[in-house]
Amino acid sequence: MEKLAYVLLGIVAVVWLVAILIGFVAAFPFGLIGFVALGGITLLFAKVIKERLDNKEDDYYSKNIDN
Repeated sequence: MEKLAYVLLGIVAVVWLVAILIGFVAAFPFGLIGFVALGGITLLFAKVIKERLDNKEDDYYSKNIDN
């Protein structure tokens, strides 16, 4: 049940992003501002994910400390 919910949310997120990208193209040249903003957000999100995956201290606490 939970996996189905994640799949549905993933599908909605992908469709939403495609709609945004189509809107950026339709709003050319002002849509380029949206592309730059989306690129910046994507880079920051990737940085956060990379830092979380490389953080040994967080892994230690999540595995060894009771909540």
